[in-house]
Amino acid sequence: MITRRHCAVTALLAAGVLAQGQWAAAQEFVPAVVFDMGGKFDKSFNEAAYNGAEKFKKDSGIAYRDFEVTNEAQREQALRNTARRGASIIIAMGFAQATPLLTVAKEFPTIKFTIIDAEVDLPNVQSVKFKEEEGSYLVGMLAALSSKTGKVGFVGGMDIPLIRAFACGYGQGAKAVNAKVEVFQNMTGTTPAAWNDPTKGGELARSQFDRGADVVYAAAGATGLGVLQAAKDLGKLSIGVDSNQNHLHPGSVLTSMTKRVDVAVYDAFKTAKDGSWKPGLKVLGLAEQGVGWALDDNNRKLVSADAEAKLKAAEADIKAGKIKVVDYRAANSCPN
Repeated sequence: MITRRHCAVTALLAAGVLAQGQWAAAQEFVPAVVFDMGGKFDKSFNEAAYNGAEKFKKDSGIAYRDFEVTNEAQREQALRNTARRGASIIIAMGFAQATPLLTVAKEFPTIKFTIIDAEVDLPNVQSVKFKEEEGSYLVGMLAALSSKTGKVGFVGGMDIPLIRAFACGYGQGAKAVNAKVEVFQNMTGTTPAAWNDPTKGGELARSQFDRGADVVYAAAGATGLGVLQAAKDLGKLSIGVDSNQNHLHPGSVLTSMTKRVDVAVYDAFKTAKDGSWKPGLKVLGLAEQGVGWALDDNNRKLVSADAEAKLKAAEADIKAGKIKVVDYRAANSCPN
């Protein structure tokens, strides 16, 4: 005998099944990010990716999954677990994820992967790299134009070709302004821990300031926060990287070399959602608005109209091919 109570329960269950079905349909597209060491709030490389993912979520209404790698052994398992849990596209942040991605992407051939800062040649992987040397050339020019001592510095994170490309571009830009400028260079370490050691970053910056540098460029992830703080404490100038870091110490951060990781992440999610995502290599430089330098209210007073004009002219010349910035990774050496 069917009672009113049975009918009510059946109706509730049916409604629940319908709601679950609607939710599943809404979540058919599941984007994900695997952040690398340094954390998603490193105010630099990882945080740029976070900002891109957040913008996609805001614009599309689609939530994303994420995982923060805290040690090297986690990378492969993080990628594999994220794939197993039904992600549609997974962003792998950083060159260090290339080897584990090579393994995992083969295991999940129907899932799309986008890796930032490395190249993995598989039919379901999109590789996004940047011409960091071009953006670094411009901030190197500004460092030399702003220096009163003729000495500028560079503090890198992990000593790898990618970071040497930052340093090499920076030196080329500085010497284009002043052939006699001295460029001090230190790397923080040779392991991934070099990305997350602001204390060491501050120590290296102070040693360069002690040697006469009055502008120091940090390309070191969260380690660079120590460089920016040291410059602020000593009344010197710093240059940020990846994200616009001018706001961290207004009046002390001369500029930031911006690397549009946020745009790369947003575009990967968006194109995967609309069906236009493609595997293969994308290389983003000044011409593609993939790198640049930041000018805003926080550093406006530090950048003269003359300096701004010179940087804009150099940017146009790089885009036109009149200035060719050497990429350390391609040349395996630096001209300065």
